[in-house]
This record gives sequence, C-alpha cells and structure tokens, in this order.
Amino acid sequence: MDYSHLAVVLDLSPGQWEGCSEELGLPSFLSQLLAFLNAHIALRDENTLAVFAALPGKSTMLYSSIDPPEQPSDMDPNAYPPFRQLDRAVVASIAGELDAPSEEPVALVGAMSKALCYMNRLALGQTALAEPRMLVLSVSPDQPADYIPIMNSIFSAQKLKATIDACQIYGPHTVFLQQAAHLTGGSYLHLDRRDALLQYLIMAFLPPPSIRRILAVPTQDKIDFRAACFCHKNIIDVGFVCSVCLSIFCQPVPVCSTCRTKFPIKTLKRLNAARPLPPASSPGPAPLSRPPGSANGLKH
Repeated sequence: MDYSHLAVVLDLSPGQWEGCSEELGLPSFLSQLLAFLNAHIALRDENTLAVFAALPGKSTMLYSSIDPPEQPSDMDPNAYPPFRQLDRAVVASIAGELDAPSEEPVALVGAMSKALCYMNRLALGQTALAEPRMLVLSVSPDQPADYIPIMNSIFSAQKLKATIDACQIYGPHTVFLQQAAHLTGGSYLHLDRRDALLQYLIMAFLPPPSIRRILAVPTQDKIDFRAACFCHKNIIDVGFVCSVCLSIFCQPVPVCSTCRTKFPIKTLKRLNAARPLPPASSPGPAPLSRPPGSANGLKH
C-alpha cells in the first residue's frame, strides 16, 4: 500500500454546530475526529496529515505532521507522542479560533484552497505525494457565491491528481461537494446517524483510493449536477449558457457579464418568447426552458 497525504478541512460554523448539538456536539465531534486522525497516522508510518479550519470569514491551518509544533514539556509518558501532539495542537487551535464570534459566512472554499496550495507546495518540494487526498467535513449548506471558486478547486485537484472526499454531517445535501467528490473520484456521504461519525469515517474515508477499489465502500446513489447562475448566484435547474465563455445565466441577457459578448436581438426575442408562463397556482418566477435548436440555453 502506498503512503498518502490527507488534508482534512473542518467546517467550524458556530451557528450550524449549535443546531446539531443535540445529536452531535462539538466536543463529541472532536473526540471522534481525533481518533480518526490518529488512525490515519498509525495506518502507515510514512502517512502525512494536515488539518485546516473553515471559520466565519477566514480559514487557517491547525496542524501539519510535516511541520509539527514543538512538543510541550509535560508530555504523558503513557501516550504515543505523535498522537498526543496532534490532539493538543488541534484542540488548542480550535479553542483559540472560536473565541471571537462572527456573523460572516464560513470560508469553506478558502480552507479547501489552502489545502490544495499546501499539497502543491509539498509536490514541488522534496516531499513526494503518492496519494494526495482531501476530506471535507461540512455542516453548512451550499453558498451559491462559492460555485465558481469550488469549481476552480475541483480543477486544481484534478491537476494535482488529488481526491476530494466529502461528509455532510448536518443539514441538507450539498450540491457542490457532491460534484467535487464525483469529479475527483472521491466519496460523498450524508450522515443518517451522527452519533456514529467515527464508524463512517473509518469505514468510508480511512482507506486511501487505491485500497477502496477492493473494498465495499459507500457510493453516491445520485449526483446533483445543478449549477449556480453567474448573475444572481442562485442554484438553477435550467439556464442559458454563453456560447463563448460558458457562463451560466438564469435568463437571457443581451451582453455576457463575463466575456462581454453581445448576443443578437433576434435570438434574445426567440428565447424570451419560448419561456413558458408561470402556472396560476404557483407564485415565483417562470421556469426557463431551452427552445429547440438554441445554442444559448442549457438544461441540467
């Protein structure tokens, strides 16, 4: 078995953790998470680990086994030093970061980007990465404004040949993390039993991708390929795509806001005329449709 580098991204949104505290509180989550991280280190001596935190308005690295913090003087002689060092570093860093409350959205994409940049730094340096992979532990719903940054992260992971795994601990399914796992060959799980988090982590995410081929790991039953429009940042079922830069819009536009391409007036009139009227019983904007033979509409 080849050794692997694991980058773990923790979604530490205080509001979301407060919502799921009855089923899985943050202390219980950290206890099970540290057991999983220790298992990864113990699985093979050459395995490396980096832990990143996605916090409201910012992201930061909590721990790296390649550049570990200094060992404290009061080390427990009955504890394995790497385990003790990891546990202390992660818990102390999280406690220090959560002291300052903030209402800003959690910077999940920022943490993912830092994890990918760290992988790239290791790959360019002296450390060879045999199986780089990322595990995202999320409790927050999708933020439509993150669609383009997450797509860029997916493309970067594909170039690095890194696998992105995702585990949605709380809340609804996340469309973007489903796509990230699918497009990079990873696994996506939405927990039904949050009290059994450690079992899910060890069963689905502890084996590296090369070992999962011979194991019966959970797979995605269905994948939501919906995208977010570039104009209003809404997740849409049917949209219109620029034929030049492939930007997605929820309604026909005369000029692409990304590449500034101008579209013929006749085409815009035809697309607007083809949009069906909303039913009388259902309020809200009319659903969009793609007229036959149109090159500017894309249905998902």
